[in-house]
Amino acid sequence: MAGVTGTAGGVAGPGWQPWSDRAVSPQHQNGMYGLHQDVHHFNSFDGVRSLPKLLSHAGVRTGIIGKKHVGPGAVYPFDFAYTEENSSVLQVGRNITRIKELVRRFLQSQDERPFFLYVAFHDPHRCGHSQPQYGAFCEKFGNGESGMGWIPDWKPQIYHPEQVQVPPFVPDTPAAREDLAAQYTTIGRMDQGIGLVLEELRRAGFLNSTLVIYTSDNGIPFPGGRTNLYRSGTAQPLLLSSPEHPQRWGQVSPAFASLLDLTPTILDWFSIPYPTYSIFGKRQVQLTGKSLLPALESEQPWATAFMSQSHHEVTMYYPTRAVQHRQFRLIHNLNYKMPFPIDQDLYVSPTFQDLLQRTRAGRPTHWHKSLQQYYYRARWELFDCSRDPAESQNLAPDPRYASVLQLLRAQLLRWQWDTGDPWVCAPDAVLEEKLSPQCQPLHNEL
Repeated sequence: MAGVTGTAGGVAGPGWQPWSDRAVSPQHQNGMYGLHQDVHHFNSFDGVRSLPKLLSHAGVRTGIIGKKHVGPGAVYPFDFAYTEENSSVLQVGRNITRIKELVRRFLQSQDERPFFLYVAFHDPHRCGHSQPQYGAFCEKFGNGESGMGWIPDWKPQIYHPEQVQVPPFVPDTPAAREDLAAQYTTIGRMDQGIGLVLEELRRAGFLNSTLVIYTSDNGIPFPGGRTNLYRSGTAQPLLLSSPEHPQRWGQVSPAFASLLDLTPTILDWFSIPYPTYSIFGKRQVQLTGKSLLPALESEQPWATAFMSQSHHEVTMYYPTRAVQHRQFRLIHNLNYKMPFPIDQDLYVSPTFQDLLQRTRAGRPTHWHKSLQQYYYRARWELFDCSRDPAESQNLAPDPRYASVLQLLRAQLLRWQWDTGDPWVCAPDAVLEEKLSPQCQPLHNEL
């Protein structure tokens, strides 16, 4: 496997040749992004021409197994689908034997068309709001214990809390260590599941002609991880394996990339042009990512990545924009005067509950910041990740970094205008678009 990491939740580096005709993307989360179900009901606009729709129109057979979380269904059609939307058991994303069987069914029914298969594992998510902790259910699912069922292909790996490596952004407490140890077990189940997917490709005779991509879409569900635009919430794994480029196997690329790059890359892989169209009769829709194909032949000098967060759940409104340029990361917390929201399953997790209890009792939290500092953030946060990998020292107020701050603010603002970001004028101005788009001041003393 060729491994590449990026700081914006994405990837760059080795890959495939344009004439190859197959791609499979095992992912543990919804790389297309969305929280489509239940009360949140986030949907794409009806006119969006999504990746599966474009692939299907170009004659590529598409499949999805596991978690979907995007909608509406008409915008994200798949020829072969076993997800929460068509009454498939939600836990299919944790049952790696079931995933193996569905992958086999998809490949056995494959015709002469090229294919794209998206496998979205539920691991290593927490189980949900009723069973948030890994220890109560998630890591035991399918292990053969009473009430846990049995996944024939899974050989559970048990980790001891005292042996786990605690990330610097997570409190080093017994509760967090137990939480992490259980999460490691779920990661092990997913890892074995990826091996089963690759074995099915081999059995079907596709392994040596298939591009394999593995990635994630956000950080772990611990304080400082998911929903944050710090590196701890956005630096994601990406593995790409191409049998046509063995010289790239095992190599790591320093180039920055984003999940926004996956759609143009996959379209490039299938030699499918992106169509010209508009939504609402306004500006033409454009892909803001880049194809990663050039990284197959030579190292690319991609040194900038952009990040965006507005909601995680519908109740978690905290718009944030960020840019990483070389070793510097600038974060713009637009609603910085309100407390940073906590998503529901993180709130009831053992790690966060322990953090709350320690804070209330005035006991040491064994964390790199206080809960008050986590809730209330500066409007601008600037970090030198080369000297401060934990992003613990905000350099934005430091006059010695004024030129860096100015450069990154300009880059971020230009990206917001280029992408039609509705929050481009927030929080101290309002976007006025009647004549030409411009920011009108609110005089709100921000």
